Amino acid sequence: MTRVALAALTAVVVPPPSRGSWLRRLLPPLTTYLPLLLMGLLALGTWWLVKNTPLLMPEGPAKALRHEPDYTMHQFSVHRFAKDGRLKAQIEGDILRHYPDDDTVEIDRARLRALGPTGTVTRATAEQALSNGDGSEIQLTGSARVQRDARGDEEVAVFTSDFLHAFLNTEEVRSHLPVVLQRGSTQISGDSLNYDNLNRVISVNGRVKATFAPAVQTTKAAGQGRQP
Repeated sequence: MTRVALAALTAVVVPPPSRGSWLRRLLPPLTTYLPLLLMGLLALGTWWLVKNTPLLMPEGPAKALRHEPDYTMHQFSVHRFAKDGRLKAQIEGDILRHYPDDDTVEIDRARLRALGPTGTVTRATAEQALSNGDGSEIQLTGSARVQRDARGDEEVAVFTSDFLHAFLNTEEVRSHLPVVLQRGSTQISGDSLNYDNLNRVISVNGRVKATFAPAVQTTKAAGQGRQP
């Protein structure tokens, strides 16, 4: 009787699970949910980084450039060339000031020599000059003088005024102030002037005065021979 009870007791008692079997049962679910856990940690870190990153200050409106020179030159000489390498203009003066807001150049005691598209040479001098960026327009003030050299059958033309606006590409000279034009032996003065050399048009307005020198005629005396 006693032996049968011991045998039954021995059959009921189950030995405790080993440590290695516990890890083997935990490993499959851990492997399954590990990627989800890592993605959650990554999302949490991203949210924290965005929340704690300082915001960039919005850009304000661009500041307008003031009319102040960004560079100056003293006793300078500037040469401008065309795309084909031909010299277009040579500008000299005592002081040059460049203004970046409107890309203009201001020159004290300016001296200019320019070659037009037809090969005409234009020279200009003034106490002060204001030129655009490419040098195609120049405004002369104070003892302004513009001279267009003779070319072919054209005579030298000289303009003098307190203000002259020269357009070098189109060979035009304008002035809203009294101006004197000397062309060969002819002198014309008026309160304003528009001169277009390419179209051969001169417009003088206001009180206009003109002086035309008489044409010089040369006569050849016919010699009379004596009959022997």
